[in-house]
Amino acid sequence: MSDAGQTSKFWSDLTYHRRWLLDQAEGLMYFFQYRAINPKGGFYDLDDEGRPLPNANAVRGIHASARMVHCYSIAYMLGRPGAGDLIDHGMNFLWNGHRDQKNGGYVWSMNDDGPADTNKQGYGHAFVLLAASSAKLVGHPLADKMLADITEVLETRFWEKQHGAIAEEFTADWGPIDGGTYRGQNSNMHLTEALMAAFEATGEQHYLDKAESIADLIIRRLAGATGFRVGEHFDTNWTLNKDYYHPDEMFRPAGTTPGHALEWARLTLQLWALGNKKHAWMPDAAKNLFIQAMSLGWDKQKGGFFYTLDWDNKPAKTNKLWWPMCEAAGAAHFINQHLPHDPFFEDSYRLIWSTIANRFIDHRNGGWHEELTEDLVPAHTLFPGKGDIYHAFQACLIPLYAADGSLTKMIGETNGGISA
Repeated sequence: MSDAGQTSKFWSDLTYHRRWLLDQAEGLMYFFQYRAINPKGGFYDLDDEGRPLPNANAVRGIHASARMVHCYSIAYMLGRPGAGDLIDHGMNFLWNGHRDQKNGGYVWSMNDDGPADTNKQGYGHAFVLLAASSAKLVGHPLADKMLADITEVLETRFWEKQHGAIAEEFTADWGPIDGGTYRGQNSNMHLTEALMAAFEATGEQHYLDKAESIADLIIRRLAGATGFRVGEHFDTNWTLNKDYYHPDEMFRPAGTTPGHALEWARLTLQLWALGNKKHAWMPDAAKNLFIQAMSLGWDKQKGGFFYTLDWDNKPAKTNKLWWPMCEAAGAAHFINQHLPHDPFFEDSYRLIWSTIANRFIDHRNGGWHEELTEDLVPAHTLFPGKGDIYHAFQACLIPLYAADGSLTKMIGETNGGISA
């Protein structure tokens, strides 16, 4: 239903809603903080009830450890006791485990015996940059040298100046994988987030310049050419491959992904704000990305976003994941903050959070369901349990702050303050 006519124009201005969001963030921090640390390094994936998934030698992806560092750096900035232990644990595992001391860079995954997958992924390196940037803001002793190291690796190994974006992946010794012909938007999108964080942490302009370059390529030029449907898969010249298929649909889904359009809507407005609002194309692009995702990706009968659409705009993977809901909530808040008021965006914000509250939050066991069926029943076809705090935690906190930068920037500027 529409809540037009409320006293406040935005839910994010209401004391009760703000307290509710903070309560959800607290629930997530509690759920992961005391259960997720793997004493052998990295973090456990948890089952629905918050227990480590049964695996005697669990594989830990680099992005999972980096995201925990980022989220508990935010928690530390807010004054959460015990958050520093998770930062220490994650940073040590990234630096002493994932970092390839022989060849440079960071391997994709680890288990108890050492590297499980030694490939060097742009996606994983983006999250190392995010972790190092966030850890720098809380004064972690490894942050500066990790930030310098990951910056050099990204510049010398991944960055392709002729395109203004990064290559996707390499072998352990920096050889090509599958001929080195694949380029992906997902790794570049997350690098855009990390580059903004690095700019905020250091004030160094080259990080922001790279973020603007990636957004210009992927959103202004490429998504703009397809009606602001965000293409996922490209060749070395950044020509769209609509027929691309990969069996790992967690990281490389076929077709288009409404969740990534929503994520880009927020990131584009954040980039616009950080760049002193000089790129006039960004607000319209963000608005169009959000409208397309809601119009094409939202299941108007049952609720939630279809995971993927085909290029005829028909649902392809019809399961409903938690992270597009999270990105939609953050994007709606940014649009409400930056663009002239339009009830569509506030109505969308309320619809999204109401669906999260009723369907995705696990009120029995804690945490959030990461995957639902098309009919909004908890499922585990892509995600085996509850392995990630990152998307949901940020979604709960973003509406509590002005939409002028990342959470770490805004929390720092308010000295950790949250007004109820």
